[in-house]
Amino acid sequence: MASTVAEAVAKDRGKPEFGAVAGRPGREMALSCAKEARVMREPSTLSEVAELPESDTDAKPPRRSRAESREQAINQIIDIATNEFVEKGLAGARIDEIAGKATKRKIYYYFEGKDELYRAVLARAYAQVRESEAEVDIESGNAAEALRRLIEHDVHYHARHPELVRLVMNENIHRAEHLKQIPTLPQGNRRVIEILQAILSRGEAEGLFRAGIDPVDLHLNLTALSFYNVSNQFTFAHNFGVDMTSDEAIARRAQQVGDIILAWVTKKD
Repeated sequence: MASTVAEAVAKDRGKPEFGAVAGRPGREMALSCAKEARVMREPSTLSEVAELPESDTDAKPPRRSRAESREQAINQIIDIATNEFVEKGLAGARIDEIAGKATKRKIYYYFEGKDELYRAVLARAYAQVRESEAEVDIESGNAAEALRRLIEHDVHYHARHPELVRLVMNENIHRAEHLKQIPTLPQGNRRVIEILQAILSRGEAEGLFRAGIDPVDLHLNLTALSFYNVSNQFTFAHNFGVDMTSDEAIARRAQQVGDIILAWVTKKD
């Protein structure tokens, strides 16, 4: 068994099953892995990925399947690529900077080039925020309490993941050109709309929310209020001397956004 990720990937080279998981071609597999991935350790360069130490012979971890090794390798590439795209944008990022000469071939083993790698970064970033929202408890208490939990979660999530905000800002510069090439993304993003619709319907049935609120409008308002706190934190802090990054500031903002949204959806007597 290969002792490093690089060797595990090298052993796959030339195999007939390379790049396919359950019949999916290589590019679709890469995007699927990005969508389904969980957060892993973030090495600073891909050289670290290639130089992972051998496991202790006295306590060997369970042997990973080839599919698991592929997924781990892809995730580590995407971790590093995310930092590069966030800092330099799509135009400024370079495969050589992401990979390093020793491991550049690994990127081209899984991705056709920079654009496809960028799409994988986008796909995973969107998938992770949707997965986090699906884990919020929307069953306890009444609908207003459930909606506030989701709102405060989203404010905190955007604050903890500024890379998502910067990737979305960059993709808007490109007029969603690359998002349009990820066919599974709209359906994945529908998950949050379904969650919001369930909360709204429940709130109406409980007599708490007014009728006719579009869950897409609710998502738009919620995202805008969560997004701004991150996207404009540096200019706002400079212009008004306001710290928008401390735990206290984020908690206060989460409560404020909850108050604003709930005031909008609440049924008036």
